[in-house]
Amino acid sequence: MKYFAYGSNMLHQRLKRRVPSAKIVSTAKLVGYKLRFHKRGRDGSGKCNAFKTNDPQDKVYGAVFEIGSLEKIVLDESEGLGYGYNEEQVELLSNGNKIEAFMYIADNSAIDESLAPYTWYKEFVVNGAKQNSLPPEYISYLESFAAMKDPDKVREAQNYKILSAIE
Repeated sequence: MKYFAYGSNMLHQRLKRRVPSAKIVSTAKLVGYKLRFHKRGRDGSGKCNAFKTNDPQDKVYGAVFEIGSLEKIVLDESEGLGYGYNEEQVELLSNGNKIEAFMYIADNSAIDESLAPYTWYKEFVVNGAKQNSLPPEYISYLESFAAMKDPDKVREAQNYKILSAIE
C-alpha cells in the first residue's frame, strides 16, 4: 500500500517505529492543498493537516512510503483514524509521474485555527522534510510556524529521544 506522509511521519525514524515495514518510494506533491498545523491532537496541540484549498498554486510536499497491508491498522490507530483524521485517496505528482496513495486528512470537527504544534512535533515535520530533500522554500515555510513547549516533560523527552536518533 502506498501512504503519503506530509507531517511527522515523513521522518523515517518516526514512521518506522509505528510501521516497521515502511519503505520510502519517492517524494511527491499534492496540488490544491496547503499544510496547516490546525488539527486538534489528542494532546491538545496542533498537528499537521493537508487543508484542501482547490488553488493550484497551493501544494503540500511529502514522502510516499510503501507499507505492509497488515500494518495499516497500526498506522490507522496511531494517526487517530475516525477520531479527528479521515482517510483519503489522492493523486500525487512525483518527478512528472502520477502516484495514487492514501493519506490522513483532518475532519472539519477537529480543526482549530488557534492551535500551535509542540516544538518537538514541529521538529519531526521540519527534519522529515529535510531528510526527504523537500524544496528549500517549502522547508522555510514549515519553519515559519510558531510552536510551543510541551507541558508534559516525559512526552517531550520521549520525542526528543527519537529526534536525537536522526541519521
